[in-house]
Amino acid sequence: MYKQAAQAYQKTSQVAVSPRELEANLLMKAAARLQLIKDEWEESSLAEKDDALVYNRKLWSILVTSATSDESQLPQDIKNNIASLAVFVFKQTITVITTDDPQKINTLISINRAIAEGLRARAENAE
Repeated sequence: MYKQAAQAYQKTSQVAVSPRELEANLLMKAAARLQLIKDEWEESSLAEKDDALVYNRKLWSILVTSATSDESQLPQDIKNNIASLAVFVFKQTITVITTDDPQKINTLISINRAIAEGLRARAENAE
């Protein structure tokens, strides 16, 4: 019974969230996963590290595809900036994997958090 109520609430709360807030939440989730891997680098398996990095990469793939699509109403300079940032995120992800250096994750975490904060600020200003 409790599980069904929780699932119903979760579905309702997802519907009530704006697209910007959803993107911000997903970026913060990815940042949290990356932070956990960084904090537990030595204890984490390669599969756990890869899982967090793949999640972040997939999220960025979806974000950049959506933001740069013809249907997107973003100005072209914003589309270009998002595309460039995504390319950087993808390259930085490869650097993390190839160097096995947990400090390299800091950049990915910072980018996700900064973009999420910007999305939340824009969402609040739009209200």
